[in-house]
Amino acid sequence: MREQKRYSTLKRLLVIAFPMVISQASDTIMLFVDRLFLSRLGEAYLAASMSGGLTQMMLSSLFIGTIGYVTAVVAQYYGAQRKEKCAEATFQAVVLSFLAYPFLLALSPLARYFFIAVGLSQLQVQLAYTYFQTLIFGSIFLVLRFALAGFFIGIGRTKMVMIANAVGMFINIPLNYVLIYGKLGFPAMGLKGAALGTILGNMSIFLILTLFYLRGRNRTEYNTHKALKFRPTIFRTLLKFGIPAGLEMLLNVSAFNLFVQLMHSYGTKVAAAVTIAFNWDIVSFIPMLGMGHAVTALVGQNVGAGDYPEAKRSTYMGLKVAWVYSFTMVIIFVTAAKSLVGVFLPVDDPANSEITSLAIVMVRLAALYIMADSAQLVFVGALRGSGDTRWVMRVSVGLHWAFALIAFLLIKVVKADPVLVWWVFIAVILVMGITMFLRFKGGKWQRTRIIDDAS
Repeated sequence: MREQKRYSTLKRLLVIAFPMVISQASDTIMLFVDRLFLSRLGEAYLAASMSGGLTQMMLSSLFIGTIGYVTAVVAQYYGAQRKEKCAEATFQAVVLSFLAYPFLLALSPLARYFFIAVGLSQLQVQLAYTYFQTLIFGSIFLVLRFALAGFFIGIGRTKMVMIANAVGMFINIPLNYVLIYGKLGFPAMGLKGAALGTILGNMSIFLILTLFYLRGRNRTEYNTHKALKFRPTIFRTLLKFGIPAGLEMLLNVSAFNLFVQLMHSYGTKVAAAVTIAFNWDIVSFIPMLGMGHAVTALVGQNVGAGDYPEAKRSTYMGLKVAWVYSFTMVIIFVTAAKSLVGVFLPVDDPANSEITSLAIVMVRLAALYIMADSAQLVFVGALRGSGDTRWVMRVSVGLHWAFALIAFLLIKVVKADPVLVWWVFIAVILVMGITMFLRFKGGKWQRTRIIDDAS
């Protein structure tokens, strides 16, 4: 009987998680190829793609985190067999997306001052802001795709998200090539072309998700075409539980962005090395975001149905599956670091020796935290699915900003070697993974439910 339950849990997990991992892999490939194309324009362009892109994500993250929490709300309604509420919750997330966009545009000029404040060179500021400014203009499609994706993840039909993301990837990559380098009669637009390609990719994903959302089965089963009214109670529920998740994402991405920009302030060579290391880091990290989303959905459904033992089984099964992928990445990072760095820069070129040697060290050291990183994604996903968002926010934000302060002191006051700062970064990830595991194991998350506050 126990083995049968484990098999059933694994099957449910894989049905939801596999498409989500593929979906996140599509985002990984888009981001990876985008930076790869820009690396051919020079190290300054490669570094600017990370500075500008990460700052755009930082500014958007409060709304992405809050809106994306609709996944857990939908999942608990689904688990409680209140399907009519799933589409109503999704529409509240769409409303919030449109309310967020003017704030994103109004705050965007602050990015230039941020780049200057952290000590980037004049060239880095100019390039990073060009990339950022174009991306933020199209951010409405980014937040809207999270709103609609939350519906499909919450009800466990993640294949729709996978299809939309895959199509977006196949649109984004050729467009980036054409717009960055100036092909097929288009002018060479460099960083601005890369950002436009990303916007069009996000717009394509949103439009495809909209078509899926409004088509026959969802219309009859969830009344998606009728659930187009503002529901104050559900909207407040989304804000109540979503804002802590959004604040956590905002503050964490801000701390991480500060760390990256401080590393970039060492100069373009260190900036390029850090960008290369993190470009490979996203190959291990972003697909596991898909596993975290899947665990959020499963735990939300189980909590909505009152089945806490199954919620635990789903979480630990998710951890096991995540570690299979993560351990594979550990082996690759350790044994093939030189080849990985060589994808971006010729490692045998003396002109690149400083960049490549530092990047190789960073990639190999990254292998030390990959499994802890995937563990914290799984356990955070489980805690969010139950509604335990405030504790996650406090601890995660505290650790991120403690590290950001240490990084500032090491880089700006002590003038420490970049590798030492990288070691501190590794230590923080390890501590975070252990902390989230202990919170989940403690069981306090079982006392919280989301949909008790909604009609």
